[in-house]
Amino acid sequence: MRRLLVGLAAATVLVAATACGSSDSSGSSGKNASSGGTTTLKMGLIPIVDVAPLYLGRQKGFYSKRGLKLSMTMAQGGAAIVPGVVSGQFQFGFSNMTSLMIAQSNGVPVKAVANGVASTGVAGKDFGAMVVKKGSSLKSAKDLEGKKVAVNTLKNINETAVRASMRKAGADPDKVTFVELAFDQMPAALDKGRIDAAMVVEPALATIKSQGGTEIASSLVDIAKNLTVAMYFTSTQYAQQHPDLVKKFQEATAESLAYADAHPDEVRAIVTTYTKIPAAVLAKVTLPKWPAEPDRASIESLEKLGEQDGLFKKTPDLDKLLP
Repeated sequence: MRRLLVGLAAATVLVAATACGSSDSSGSSGKNASSGGTTTLKMGLIPIVDVAPLYLGRQKGFYSKRGLKLSMTMAQGGAAIVPGVVSGQFQFGFSNMTSLMIAQSNGVPVKAVANGVASTGVAGKDFGAMVVKKGSSLKSAKDLEGKKVAVNTLKNINETAVRASMRKAGADPDKVTFVELAFDQMPAALDKGRIDAAMVVEPALATIKSQGGTEIASSLVDIAKNLTVAMYFTSTQYAQQHPDLVKKFQEATAESLAYADAHPDEVRAIVTTYTKIPAAVLAKVTLPKWPAEPDRASIESLEKLGEQDGLFKKTPDLDKLLP
């Protein structure tokens, strides 16, 4: 199962989401921890801006007041998180919606339980964008035919986003050569001309703009306004066996998302505690949105585009996948 959006590395990388699905076989609820009835929930995350609300929520006591203790484990992407949730190594993980739908269509029993991150919905002011180098002759997605375009994972949400922008501009997305490249490698590849354009997320977006690069399409916005990019998920088995813990996690996460959305300065501060993103770069990034609830209409749009692009073995069942 392909992972999605994000790898993130030292100084320039990015944000969005990742993985495929899961299923917790052991049913370990994490009651292996502390005293006083506290339950430890092991989280499979990626070191990106997207997951800042969980760190803020833990710091502010939103989880502890509900008897939960979050234990964070960082992974490079969903390829590691999904089997971790499946095996019971993690109780919850973080994944982009395309990966979750791909997982479900492949028979992996995943269940999205809490919203993760969303596009700003504003063209030209989103945390993800299609960019070209300084001085490029490419001015819009229509100019991408016959060009090399980098995405962090082939056949996943960012490729869908590029295709959506090209169709909107009247271009044929099948005439593009997609190149798989980690977000942190895209600024240099673009600058040296190894690729013609890149679908990036923050902070790679801020890095490329600081080098004089320009945005030619807000591709996540082109998929759907207010696109739900990623969600927190567990296995269907864990959700069935521990509904009380899932509910507490949902409530605490909703409170954390709302707090993060209302306190951008605290978001930027806490991101420096679990990533290697330099504060100078972080100050310039466009933060995503953290609404409490997923936007089902946007997920349905993403599903239709995924079907059009041949990503699913069968149509995902959103009634079963979503909370």
